[in-house]
Amino acid sequence: MARISQGNALTVPLQQPGGKFSDDGYGLITATVVWKSDQSASLNSVVNRGSTCPLAGASFCDAHKYTIAYDALGLALITVDYVGIDPAINSGTRTNPQVGVSQGLTSEHISTHSNFFTPVSGIAGPTPFDESTIVTGEFKGLNGAHFASATGGTFRGFKDPAAPLYYGKSNYLAPQTSFSGIFYTNTEATPKALVSLVGKTSGNGSFNSIALLPSYMGTSFVTGSGSRNQLLLAQVNVEDFGLLYKVNYEIRYNRDGYVAAVYPTA
Repeated sequence: MARISQGNALTVPLQQPGGKFSDDGYGLITATVVWKSDQSASLNSVVNRGSTCPLAGASFCDAHKYTIAYDALGLALITVDYVGIDPAINSGTRTNPQVGVSQGLTSEHISTHSNFFTPVSGIAGPTPFDESTIVTGEFKGLNGAHFASATGGTFRGFKDPAAPLYYGKSNYLAPQTSFSGIFYTNTEATPKALVSLVGKTSGNGSFNSIALLPSYMGTSFVTGSGSRNQLLLAQVNVEDFGLLYKVNYEIRYNRDGYVAAVYPTA
């Protein structure tokens, strides 16, 4: 049966009543608007990536993606998704980071333990020594530990069966903390700067002047008499998200801090 058209010919997409608007709680705004048009009409005005969201109060959102459904009457139903950053959050340049923390254990050599060289009450010593501790050219420390010299030298292992809790052991489970986060930005210089900072450290949780950890995690991450930073930017991944950039990152925490000569400050 032929279509009988009346009223608006829909040669230009017509915005439908209503719409959907949401905030993820960190400043990322998403909106959805539905349009109708004749299937022969040009849709460029609404489906162009970057076209402005028509909803009241959402003009800072731009078109990200769309879907088109054609019905049997030759009409097109166009659903357009828009994204943007709340102007009240960081002046609309980026969202607040959404951060997660992972705390686990990893196997490390026992000699890296902070109490390894502690005398008397530590793990292996190696002090104090006397001549009676010399065994086949090696020096005995605490808990059956053997060293190449009286001052420590090369650690030869725990060789004394009289200390069964340490005998033959070479590794221990060390705590390892990492933070992962996501934020969105409309400034291309921001992800570019963060990528260049991978492998560098921070003592306050900020990289490129951006606080990548929430304040409840603390604001001071420095330890040791050499003021070693404890946070290392370990990974940065960037994706396009509409006209925004989605930045995923990982920060590793080291309780003993990172040596600046190896891991410079960001």
